[in-house]
Amino acid sequence: MSIMQGKLKWIVLALAAFTIMGSYYTYDSIAPIANLLRQQRGFSQQQIGSLNAVFSLPNIPLAIVGGILIDRIGAARAALAATALCTVGAALTAIGDPYGLMVIGRLLFGLGNETLCIALLVGISQWFHAGGAALAIAIFFSLARVGSYAADTSTQWAASAYAMGWQPPLWLAAAFTASGLVTAFACYVIDRRHADLRGAGQPAERFDPRSLVGFGRSFWLILWLNVLFASVFFPFRSTFSIQYFQDAKGITLAQAGIANSWVFFAAIFATPIVGLIADRFGKRASLLAVGAALMPLTFLILVTTDWPLWVSTALMGVSFSVIPAVIWPATAMLVERRRIGTAFGLVNMLQSLGLALSNYAAGWLNDRFKAGPLNVGGYDGMLSFFAILSCVAFVSTVVLLLRERRSEGGGIEARAGHALDATKLRH
Repeated sequence: MSIMQGKLKWIVLALAAFTIMGSYYTYDSIAPIANLLRQQRGFSQQQIGSLNAVFSLPNIPLAIVGGILIDRIGAARAALAATALCTVGAALTAIGDPYGLMVIGRLLFGLGNETLCIALLVGISQWFHAGGAALAIAIFFSLARVGSYAADTSTQWAASAYAMGWQPPLWLAAAFTASGLVTAFACYVIDRRHADLRGAGQPAERFDPRSLVGFGRSFWLILWLNVLFASVFFPFRSTFSIQYFQDAKGITLAQAGIANSWVFFAAIFATPIVGLIADRFGKRASLLAVGAALMPLTFLILVTTDWPLWVSTALMGVSFSVIPAVIWPATAMLVERRRIGTAFGLVNMLQSLGLALSNYAAGWLNDRFKAGPLNVGGYDGMLSFFAILSCVAFVSTVVLLLRERRSEGGGIEARAGHALDATKLRH
């Protein structure tokens, strides 16, 4: 590896992280204003849930298209176009009146954001093809989640915006998303000028729908775990948690936002550590099992104890750290490099389906049982739903762990070893 390539890959990683950071902020901008939307605009819980559910809807049919497109036109070009679409969607969401316009804005933002995430992940995988992909992707998500942390804590540092109502915080989110256009363009310029220094993989073949089912069993187990983790984590943490903390724990919006921010505050530090362990020692299936075990424990502590909220939210952040540090790099290891974009698109397609259904289900359960400050018990249905999904995720990681121990060449660790051997041969 040349000195120039060594420097450029870290610059690309930093630019990619700053690009996605603004989008993470905007995605998480709904939870802090959920109570304002309920009070000032009369939104139901299901309408609030729909704002994040519709974010996922276009990606159910189109995420795989985005992955295929990335394989064909290149990750950097796709990321720049996706960032522009995210910015338009964030602006329409901030205008937000009537409700239908806000929904359209979230839909466009979701369509751009998922393609953006896939494109940046593919780009990082290409630049770090010679080793260190798990750590690189972990750092990428760790820095990106500074955006989510900033969104939660904005109830404090941007309290004046919230004091003016539901709309100014959304315009602040749109500004963060727009800033990503600058860093996405910088990534595009570097990619164009130094394409010879990154690993481009083999040229993409003509798309055959039958190729979508041509992956191994370990890939499908990893995909299933990704869907389960995300279907618990994002609907609770990014849609309903702040509102639940206000109603059930009797705290202010600012206090609820700070408590919720511990999820990503913990993840910011835990994710690179998990990624480093995965790169250095392997044991990816074991790391997944430990992370999955923490998720139901989180809800048990939240519901049955009076412990400080940061304990449960920090545990959730540590649990979710295994997604970027283990699951995404494992996905890249289990498929051919020429199909990484398609594989990531397939993962996001099914993840988006899970997110949409989970957001709708949680909102419906809250409305069905009339959850609110005067009926805190009404949240039990939603919490039970998330707890059950968490337990299913844990059982699934145990199945993967047992498969890994029986595997002779087709598991994650075996593929990681093959990739390392191939890298040594090339260099």
